[in-house]
Amino acid sequence: MLGHGAGGGVDAHDLAALAAGVTAAGYAVVLVEQPWRVAGRRVAPRPDLLDEAWLSAVGALRPSGPIVVGGRSAGARVACRTAGSLGAVGVVALAFPLHPPGRPERTRAEELRACPVPVLVIQGSRDPFGSANEVAAVARGLRVVEVHGADHSLARGDLGPAVEAVVALLGKVGE
Repeated sequence: MLGHGAGGGVDAHDLAALAAGVTAAGYAVVLVEQPWRVAGRRVAPRPDLLDEAWLSAVGALRPSGPIVVGGRSAGARVACRTAGSLGAVGVVALAFPLHPPGRPERTRAEELRACPVPVLVIQGSRDPFGSANEVAAVARGLRVVEVHGADHSLARGDLGPAVEAVVALLGKVGE
């Protein structure tokens, strides 16, 4: 299950590429549009409301078997914060917003560190919200796949290795 970020919907380039690759490998993918976007609002609500909506959406689907949750940017934060409550076996974090651009002292690293399940982070090398190197440095033990040359949108760069890493994670946690 994948959620979108604060600035866009489930049609984001990286979410579409990941969903296509994972589906081609034989796994089911559900893209979840947050209720505030469905209602036509442009600004995301507080994190606790995002988490509540995500928990409700996942609960309504009642998935059987192991579930991996994830998302891009704000959706990655939601997935990390809620993985334990959902009984998820893994998290895929695309373009995790480690800090606001130019504000590395306002880190969100604890959301990565506190996640009780394996986390795979797919991060651009030039992401102003935190590069792949920054993420790897603050959250030791996480698997970080760098998308060379990509910024926060992950629109530039080869997502092939990232899709392969996600498929490998799904195979590993599904055993």
